[in-house]
Parts: sequence; structure tokens; C-alpha cells
Amino acid sequence: MTTTTLASTTRLNPVRRTLPVLLALEDDAEDLGRLSPDDRLTCHVHGRWIHECVASPMHVNPITRHRWCRSCATTLIVSVDELSGDVKMSCPRCGHGESAASARLIAACRASLEAARGHSGAKAA
Repeated sequence: MTTTTLASTTRLNPVRRTLPVLLALEDDAEDLGRLSPDDRLTCHVHGRWIHECVASPMHVNPITRHRWCRSCATTLIVSVDELSGDVKMSCPRCGHGESAASARLIAACRASLEAARGHSGAKAA
């Protein structure tokens, strides 16, 4: 089974997709093995854009290191600036905590912010 990234599947044009439509598309793509859960722009648990709920304790996973500092055994703090589009995660103890899983989550949050902005801009037009 080949898993492709969001760039080649549901990112058909997420800006033109409403949140409920993109949630359903990503659910289907993930179920079919065409989308990695790490590349989702939406959260199937919360039914929101991933940048809106990434700070939830449900998005912490010490095993995969999503929002987790292995060396400190601590949950990473999340900062999402919706105006600038900046997303950061850091350990409150050591200031680091980087992992491949958290890097993918940051990328998904940035793409989610972009998609949400584009969709709200499309409504205004």
C-alpha cells in the first residue's frame, strides 16, 4: 500500500473546499491509504481545521513524538499565530523537542491556516 502526501491527493485545492467537505475527503483518502494522518489539514476527532485544535491534549503522542519532547518526557507547547501564519512547538523545559512527527504537524497546521484563510476569502468575494 502506497501512502501519498496531502500535496498529491486532497490538496486538489483545499482553499475551494469547505471544512465539512475537506473533512469528508480527508477521511476517505485516509481510509483508502492515500493520505497519511500526519498530512491532514483537518482533525477527524474535533471536526475542525488542525491549526484550531492542535493544542489539545489529544494531539500529544509520546510514542510517535507528536508534540512530545523525548528527552524531557514533556508535552510541547504550541503557538499558532493566525495573523502571521507562524506555528511553533517547543518544550517548556529545554526549549527544543523537535521531531519529524512534530515537524509534519507544524507543516499541516501552516497548510491548514492557508486553506482556512483562502476559504474565508472566497466567502467574502
